[in-house]
Amino acid sequence: KYSKPMGATVTGPDGSEKPVHMGSYGVGVSRLIAAIIEASHDKDGIIWPESVAPFDAGIINIRTGDAKCDAFSEELCNALTAAGLNVLYDDTDNRGGAKFAGMDLIGLPWQLTVGPRGAEAGTVEMKYRRTGEKSELSLEAAVARVVEQHTKATAF
Repeated sequence: KYSKPMGATVTGPDGSEKPVHMGSYGVGVSRLIAAIIEASHDKDGIIWPESVAPFDAGIINIRTGDAKCDAFSEELCNALTAAGLNVLYDDTDNRGGAKFAGMDLIGLPWQLTVGPRGAEAGTVEMKYRRTGEKSELSLEAAVARVVEQHTKATAF
């Protein structure tokens, strides 16, 4: 397809000019995703770089069905969404350990955990997936921290 228009030829054993056989290999989305995962993972799963993560943060509601946990998780989700972030909200009935393992496997940059004590106190446990660093912050401070880190990570 490209050899003739480009005039790319070689001299064959018989002395005649022949077009070069060429191949073109693209780098598509699936190859890029595979390369990112290969370069950025640990024993627990993917660790998405903030600039290409499918979601900016994941919310884990430890006690789905508990009115305070549900309300606080929804408030957190709404605040992050209002700040322009994409959020994955795990409100399944799975056990806490399964939720944590699933969120690690997915590898979102931030994991925000809401449990009964935190919902009562107005705090959320934050985990930065890349380092495993955890901290407990107010809802407002947690949202501000995720927004700040997201802004730094995605500024080009």
